[in-house]
Amino acid sequence: MSFALREGSPFPLGATWDGSGTNFAIFSANASKVELCLFDARGRREIARVALPEYTHEVWHGYLPEVRPGQLYGYRVHGPYEPYNGLRFNPNKLLIDPYALMLQGEIVWHDAVFGYRMGNARADLSFDRRDSAFVMPKCVVVDPAVTWGPDYPPRTPWAETIIYEAHVKGMTALNPEIPDRVRGSFAALADPRAIDHLVTLGVTAVELMPTQAFFDDRYLIEKGLTNYWGYNTIGFFAPATRYISPGGGVHEFKLMVRRLHEAGIEVILDVVYNHTAEGNHLGPTLSFKGIDNASYYMLGDDPRYYYDTTGCGNTVNLGHQRVLQLVMDSLRYWVEACHVDGFRFDLATSLGRDRQGFNANAVFLDAVRQDPVLGRVKLIAEPWDTGHVGYQLGNFPPGWAEWNDQYRDTVRSYWKGDEGELPGLASHLLGTAGLFDRRGRRPWASINFVTAHDGFTLSDTVSYNDKHNAANQEENRDGHSDNRSWNCGEEGPSEDEEVLDLRDRMRRAMMGTLLISQGTPMILMGDEVGRSQGGNNNAYCQDNEMNWLKLDDLSARDAAFLDFSRRLIALRKGRPFFRHPSFLHKAAVGQQPVEVCWLRPDGEEMMPEDWHNPAARTLGLLIRNKPAVLALFNSHYEEVPFTLPHCGGWWRMIVDTATGRVPERPVPIRSAGFAVPPRGLMVLEEHE
Repeated sequence: MSFALREGSPFPLGATWDGSGTNFAIFSANASKVELCLFDARGRREIARVALPEYTHEVWHGYLPEVRPGQLYGYRVHGPYEPYNGLRFNPNKLLIDPYALMLQGEIVWHDAVFGYRMGNARADLSFDRRDSAFVMPKCVVVDPAVTWGPDYPPRTPWAETIIYEAHVKGMTALNPEIPDRVRGSFAALADPRAIDHLVTLGVTAVELMPTQAFFDDRYLIEKGLTNYWGYNTIGFFAPATRYISPGGGVHEFKLMVRRLHEAGIEVILDVVYNHTAEGNHLGPTLSFKGIDNASYYMLGDDPRYYYDTTGCGNTVNLGHQRVLQLVMDSLRYWVEACHVDGFRFDLATSLGRDRQGFNANAVFLDAVRQDPVLGRVKLIAEPWDTGHVGYQLGNFPPGWAEWNDQYRDTVRSYWKGDEGELPGLASHLLGTAGLFDRRGRRPWASINFVTAHDGFTLSDTVSYNDKHNAANQEENRDGHSDNRSWNCGEEGPSEDEEVLDLRDRMRRAMMGTLLISQGTPMILMGDEVGRSQGGNNNAYCQDNEMNWLKLDDLSARDAAFLDFSRRLIALRKGRPFFRHPSFLHKAAVGQQPVEVCWLRPDGEEMMPEDWHNPAARTLGLLIRNKPAVLALFNSHYEEVPFTLPHCGGWWRMIVDTATGRVPERPVPIRSAGFAVPPRGLMVLEEHE
């Protein structure tokens, strides 16, 4: 089959249909030739192979007037195969376009996808001549036009944001109200019957675990497992094909966003730009490695090997202008074309690295900060990686929020009764100001969480002392061992009512702490209904009911906890002092200072020596606002008498985690004989 190939344009990159034909453009600084391969509708037969005729500013490009949306394609890139010089060109390998807007099919693992001969004594210095096209997914030419209609992003202020970390499939796979054929897809999450749970719970944003195209790791497939979480990205523009329903297309994602917006819920994407699915020097050749390995990846002192700060074999080279452009173009695409409201960046420290280490003024962080499109969306960093001095909590620049794992560890440790946790608890209740109160940052910069996808669920945090990861087939070696968890007297499932009552009390206390703390709360999908992973704290490869949300047939305890969580969220929304826009130890502009006072059980102010008493587990936080608020914390196993401070009126109870009460009408409190219940948090409000 012949095609009338024209020179086309070096811009924009990717496959761009203009209503008449398609322009193809791909960056490679070190290639000697780039061939465009076209495939039949099923992706099984290569129907044409043409060399892109022009090379402008290190971009290879050509225009085909015959090519329409739906056409499948891929690339073969020629150049030297010199791993010892960082060059790994192999035209026998079909490559994914970094700018592909959609992929068709999944990878079928075969030795042919490796650029070297598997099993050869020379390892990656050998050369494999097998064609990989028969096992590779194909890129799809897409018509990006979509009629959005009146889509109005909620634009929820940071101070009012409540995040729900979720998984597209996990949210919908067990929902009996959604048709079987679409469960687990973007279309399912667009269904009002799925969105209704988020609305009634009261969260304002859903943070979706990776939805960009990713592959299952070969070693997982060989064990009968999958990469359920999705932190193995290969396409920065294409949605993951596994989340597109049968017969559906790329527009399903956009429909999901619009429907969530209609419900007042923002969409935040968990994105992985720090590494790709191509692994280390022994990994497969799927895209970037075969297009221009020396440009796309950070290489070591010996360029045969990668400079790896991610623990995943490679690190994307954001110091290269074209690679930086790729990531920036991707982010803008998801905002402008797909209307997403923000991003959570996996291992974000790697995005701010140069050879000397993390730099808050790194080229990527500076580029994002000044970008007029990205400057209006929410940006969240996971502030660590596996490289040297990789832990950077509190060091990201203004405009960024950060996952605060210190909050998680302290809150868990405090409620299970560990000694010496009061100073840390006090800091985190007020937005971890010691780390975040600088350069004009606000309390919302601290993303507070007690649980996240990585680790125990809330139910498992109070049900297991140890991880139980045997299902991952790694002999229980994977996952963290420092979980700050407590089984409340019995490991795993229990029928002991006292154990179950204590577990309920513990999870109410932690959820209550989360939702009254200054900062941005993040709730893990299913924590509100007691979802358990059976003690697995690293369920990344479990695509089954271990990870899926079940909302029907809840136990009486879990139904009560769901109601408790809803009431807490409503309380936070209705009480501005739980989400103060400024750090409480200083005045907001034009306002009077808010007085914060820490109290001992005798009602007197905490003194320096009190903070250093390791046995102290009871604390009062008095916020002299209008009205005044008093939060009382007790992680003792017994109740503790507490002398209430005098206020202008009288106190009334608005939260009692020991009983699960968040009353619609606050309950008056009598000062005489008042005690804070064991393992309990109480919040009182002044009534004048």
